[in-house]
Amino acid sequence: MRYVCVERPCPDLHKLFMQFKNRLFQEEIKLANIKSAKKRILVIETKTLRNKMIKSKIKTLVKKVDAAVAAGDKTLATEALKEATVAIDKACAKGIFHKNNAARKVSSLAKAVNAMN
Repeated sequence: MRYVCVERPCPDLHKLFMQFKNRLFQEEIKLANIKSAKKRILVIETKTLRNKMIKSKIKTLVKKVDAAVAAGDKTLATEALKEATVAIDKACAKGIFHKNNAARKVSSLAKAVNAMN
């Protein structure tokens, strides 16, 4: 295979190459021979997807609180803070966030809402 030197590499080509490289790397990891190891791989994938979903939801809730604070709407900010706090506490209970990390997130949100006039 020959490579041609190009002044400006195509960003789409680089993106495709990185996706291909990541897929190859992941498939190398999945070469388990033992049944329990294969099952662990599936379980880990499921848990990873769940964690990503919950973290994404929390990020959205935090953005809602920040938007309400920026808009100056105290009632909306308080309601959004309650929702975000509950979600963060549940994530902490499930082991998605460390307890100090969760406490820091809740504290910073509460501080922002309480600072509103």
